This record gives sequence, C-alpha cells and structure tokens, in this order.
Amino acid sequence: MAAPDPRRWQALALVCVAFFMTILDVSIVNVALPSIKNSLHVSDSSLQWILVAYTITFGGFLLLGGRAADLLGRRLIFMVGVALFSAASLVCGLAGSIGVLIAARTVQGLGAAIVSPATLSIITTTFEEGAERNKALGIWGAMGGSGAAAGVLFGGILTKYAGWEWIFFVNVPVGALVLALTRSIVRESKVEGERSFDVAGAVTVTAGLALLVYAISKAPDVGWGSGRTIGELVGAGALLAAFAAVESRAKAPMVPFSIFRTKTLAGSNAAGFLLGAVVYANFFILTLYVQQVLGYSALKTGLTFLATAGTVIPVAGLSQALVTRIGVRPVMTLGLALITAGMFWYAQIPVHGAFAGDLLPGYLLVGIGMAFAFIPVSIGALAGVAPHEAGLASGIINTSQQIGGALGVAIASTVAFTHVKHLLQAGHSQPFALTSGFSLAFWVLGGIAVASVVAAFGLVRSSEVVVEADAVTAIA
Repeated sequence: MAAPDPRRWQALALVCVAFFMTILDVSIVNVALPSIKNSLHVSDSSLQWILVAYTITFGGFLLLGGRAADLLGRRLIFMVGVALFSAASLVCGLAGSIGVLIAARTVQGLGAAIVSPATLSIITTTFEEGAERNKALGIWGAMGGSGAAAGVLFGGILTKYAGWEWIFFVNVPVGALVLALTRSIVRESKVEGERSFDVAGAVTVTAGLALLVYAISKAPDVGWGSGRTIGELVGAGALLAAFAAVESRAKAPMVPFSIFRTKTLAGSNAAGFLLGAVVYANFFILTLYVQQVLGYSALKTGLTFLATAGTVIPVAGLSQALVTRIGVRPVMTLGLALITAGMFWYAQIPVHGAFAGDLLPGYLLVGIGMAFAFIPVSIGALAGVAPHEAGLASGIINTSQQIGGALGVAIASTVAFTHVKHLLQAGHSQPFALTSGFSLAFWVLGGIAVASVVAAFGLVRSSEVVVEADAVTAIA
C-alpha cells in the first residue's frame, strides 16, 4: 500500500475552502435580492433568474464535472473550476445590468459544478477508506452543511456594510489564493489508461438534468399543471431515458449503473436527495418569513442564521466520531429525524414571532441535524467506490442534493404562495396570509423529511462502510 500523502490535511483544508465558497453562493444572494432589484432596476420576474441561472448550471453539469475529473485529472479540473468560478464572480460584482449578472451567474454555476465533485473525489483518492477518510469527510460535510446557513449570514453582513456587489467580489481573492496554493499542495490523480469519453451520455444527462432543474424552478411561476411545465418535464424525462439507453450500450459508460449495487450508496443518494429538498427550501422559506413577516433587515436576518451555521461545525466532529464508532445508518437517521423535528417546529410559526421563543429552537434542531445528516450521507455515498469512480460517485451525490434542493424550493414556493393568494383573496391581512402560507410549506417539508428518515433507515447498511482504518469493506 502506498504511503499516505504527507500534505493530505493541507489539501483537505484547501479543497474545503473552495467547496464552501460554491455552497455559500447558493444562498448568499437571497438577502441581497432587494438591494440588487433597486440598484439594477430589476422586475420581480427577472429577479428570480439570479438564483435560477446558478441552480440550473450547478445541478445540470455536476455529473459531467465529476467524470471529467476522473479522466482528465482531479487537480487540473479543480483548478479550472476555481478559476472559472472566481472570474465569473468578478463579472457578477461588476455587472451594470441584469442581463450581464444573469449570464455571469450561469458561468459561476458551471464553475461550481466543476469544483464540487472534484473536491470530493480529491478527498476520496487522497485518504484511505476508513476512520481517516471519515474524519476528512466529516470536515467536508461540515463545510457543506454550514455553507447554506452561512450564506444568509454573510450575505446580510456584506449587503449592509459593503454593498451587494461584495457578495460576489469576496470570492475573487479567496479563489486566487486557492489557485496559488493548489499545485504545491494537492497531488494530481486520474484514471490511468482510460481516454475514451462517453460523449452521447454526457450530452443527454447534462441536457436532461439542466432541463429538469429549469422546469421545477419555473413551475411555481407558470404552474405545475401548465402545458409548458408538463412539456419540459416530459422532455427532461425523455433525455434521461435516452441517457439510460446510451449507458446500457456504451463501451465506457459515463455512469456505469453497477455502482448502485451497493445499497448504502444508493440509499445515501436517496436520503441526500430528500435532505437537499428540505434544507434548501427551509432556508429559502425562513428567509422570507424573517424579512417579510417579522420585518428584519438583511443584516439582522443574516445574524439569526448564525445559530444554525455556528452549530453545524462543532457538532460535525461528534458526528464523524459516531459514524466511525456505531456506523452510518443510526447517525444519518438521527440527523434526519432532528431536521424533521425542526420542520414541524417551524410549522407553528406565529405572525408576531420572537427569535428566542419561536426561531432559536428550530435553528438549533436543524443545525445539529445537518451535522448528523450531511456527514454520514457523504460517507455512505462513497461506500465501496473504487478510486477510478471517485469523481463519478462525487458527482452523483452532489447532483442528488442539488436536484433535490431545486425541487424542494419549487414545491415549498408553490405550496406557500398558492395558500397566500387564496387567503389574501378571502380578505385576510398580508402578515397572516404569509405566515399561514409559510407554515403550510413547513408542514410539507416535514413530510418530505419523514420520507428521508424512512429512506435512511430502510436502505442504508452500516456493514457496507469501512469504519476503521485497517478494516476491510464488507459488501452485504
């Protein structure tokens, strides 16, 4: 066995910084939207594209980014992604029109889709499966779990004291530092001897996923039952069916379906999909409630989320240790159960809510639950994965969470604002209507969270995950 990379912990720190930056940008824009609207004179219908453009390319290109990392070199692709993301961030901050901002956000999402699976595959190939990799994935999972909450916090602070442009400018020096250090710290790795690339598979899966994310992101505005939404969903389904047909015949498939034979890997992706749906929608709906109902400023809104972001990181160490000691399934199930409890707590939100009594308990439940859920999901999604499929497995779990996140936000938005519209038409006050709509959305998210608990408990097998450094993977 080759000696461990002496720079592996420095490499972990470096790739985690880049990964945190990409996750941060999913939510950092939320609290800055009113400022962007006023600065660029943007209509409400165009404003949402600042979010959707990033989500579409991020979710749509993850599998392609992961496979490219395996074939072309994980360090190389990681650096390309960081450079692309940083350059697009600079253009976002300099944008003087909504068109330029949306175009730059699209490129930024592409950079994130390249960076995210590359970071996870670098960790997978740098650390041997077992306790040490679990610790590394625990740190990586803490970065991802806290990134969405920290995005709201940093977005509020930067928007208040520096201007909305700085939610993008801040990425530039961070990206430059990561690029300057990567070559000397991160070792290169790729699949040796394999040069063929499944072009048909790459085109069909990327187009299918991008269209799927677009359809579910726009559905709340045009209607789930509209001809347009149905047509887009059918088109996405046809492209993904074509992808499955291509993969079944390809000599070197982009996604060999044999990877899903490990039930823990498949179960972790199912749980990750549902986890993404709940967590991303939770932050979206909570941000709206805190700002639109409670009347908090962008800064005050961001500071409230410190309770969640600040909880994930310290609890992550305990989560990783418990996974190593008692296995993936019990820790994952506990984390998802705590998030479920958080959703049902939020479902009780009143019109005149108080931070300490009505928000803080939920913030803490979700923060602890995220630490106990994201880390075992990440570990389980790499169970039994061979080094040459590290990028693929990384792309799959990232895709599961991002597609789940897009669907969760779309469902929660539809439920909330359909109910709000009915209550306003019935003559209720706007604060009451908004609170009732958000409450109903949280009940729905609670139901999705219950499904994630069932998926984790029923599909994941701790026996398929190496938990000690000198153990041997036992595939049940």
